[in-house]
Amino acid sequence: MSEDGGAGRGVGAGAALPQPSAGVHDEQEDEEAIVNRISLFLSTFTLAVSAGAVLLLPFSIISNEILLSFPQNYYIQWLNGSLIHGLWNLASLFSNLCLFVLMPFAFFFLESEGFAGLKKGIRARVLETLVMLLLLALLVLGIVWVASALIGNDAASMASLYDLWEFYLPYLYSCISLMGCLLLLLCTPVGLSRMFTVTGQLLVKPAILEDLDEQIYIITLEEEALQRRLNGLSSPVEYNMTELEQELEDVKTLKTKLERRKKASAWERNLVYPAVMVLLLIETSISVVLVACNILCLLVDETAMPKGARGPGIGNASLSTFGFVGAALEIILIFYLMVSSVVGFYSLRCFGSFTPRKDDTTMTKIIGNCVSILVLSSALPVMSRTLGLHKLHLSNTSRDSETAKTSANGHQKAL
Repeated sequence: MSEDGGAGRGVGAGAALPQPSAGVHDEQEDEEAIVNRISLFLSTFTLAVSAGAVLLLPFSIISNEILLSFPQNYYIQWLNGSLIHGLWNLASLFSNLCLFVLMPFAFFFLESEGFAGLKKGIRARVLETLVMLLLLALLVLGIVWVASALIGNDAASMASLYDLWEFYLPYLYSCISLMGCLLLLLCTPVGLSRMFTVTGQLLVKPAILEDLDEQIYIITLEEEALQRRLNGLSSPVEYNMTELEQELEDVKTLKTKLERRKKASAWERNLVYPAVMVLLLIETSISVVLVACNILCLLVDETAMPKGARGPGIGNASLSTFGFVGAALEIILIFYLMVSSVVGFYSLRCFGSFTPRKDDTTMTKIIGNCVSILVLSSALPVMSRTLGLHKLHLSNTSRDSETAKTSANGHQKAL
C-alpha cells in the first residue's frame, strides 16, 4: 500500500509541474516582433536623414543657378538663402538626433530584457533603454567637456561649455564630422579604385573571342555531375556534404551569369559597358585633378583657406565658370564621390563584415550600417569643400550682418 501510495504521489507531483504554454511563447514572439519593428523604423528614419543630408548640397547648387537664371521671377521668390540655411540647420538637428538618441535607443532597445525583479514586457525594456541612454549621455557629455577644457583653458572657453544648444551640440556634431572625414580619407580612394570592378560585375561585358554556348554547356554538365554526386551519397561521411552543396551553388551562380550575358542585346554588350567605363574614368580623373588643384591653392593662396574665404550669397554668382553646365558637373561629381565612399567603406577589410546580405542581415548590423552611412553623409560637405565644389554662403544679403553673433562670454558663433 505504501509503495502504491508513494508511486501515486510521485505521479501526482510530476503531473503538477508547470509546463510552458503556447500563449506565453506567442507573447514573447509578439514582443520581439514589436521591438524589431520599432528598431527598423528608427533605422529607416536615420537612413532618410542621411539621404536628405546628401541631397542638400546638390539642392543648394541647383537653387543658386535657378536664382541666377530667373532673378525676378515671382514664383521662385520663396527660394532664398534663409530657406536653404534653415534646411541645413534641420539636417544638422536631425543628424544629431539620430546619431545620439534614436540609433542608441534602437540598439539598447533591441538588446534589453528589462531589469531584474520587474515584470517583463515592452515597458520594462523601454525603462532599461532610457536608463542606458541617460548613462551614455552623461559619458559622452563628460568626454566632450573634458576635451573642450583641455583644448581651450581660458575663462571664455570654460563658460562656453555650459552653453549646450549654441556651442555644445554643434561642437559635438563637428567632432562626428571630423570622424567622418577621417573615414572618407580611407574609403574614397579605395572606392574610386573599386568602382570599376563593381560596375563590371553589374554590367554585361562584351563577349570578345568567347563562345558562350560552349561555356554554358560545360557548366551545365558540371552542375549535373555535382547533383548526381549529392543524390548518390550513401552516407555523409563519404564526402563532405557542405562543400558539395557550396560548390553546386557556385556553379549555379556562374551559370546564371553566363545565361544573362547570352540574353543581353548587342547594344548592351558592346556599347553600354565601354561607355560606362569611359565615364567612370573621366569622373575619376576630374576628381583627382580637382583635389590636386585645390590643395595647391590652399598651399599658395591664404585667402583660399576656409577661414579667409567668404563665398557669395545664394543667387549672386555662379559657382562655376561654365555656369549651369559646370554646376551640373559638380553635382555629378558629388554623387560619384558619395557612392565611391560607400563602396570603399564596404571594401575595407575591417568593415567587410558590415556588408548587408539579402535575408541574412541581423538587426544589429542594420543599425551599424545606418550609423555608418549617417557619419559619411555628415562629412560630405567637408569633402566637397576639399575638392573646391561648394563655396556658397548660405545666408542672403540682408542677413549677412547677422551671420556672426557674439555670446555673452565673448565667443563668436558662426551660424
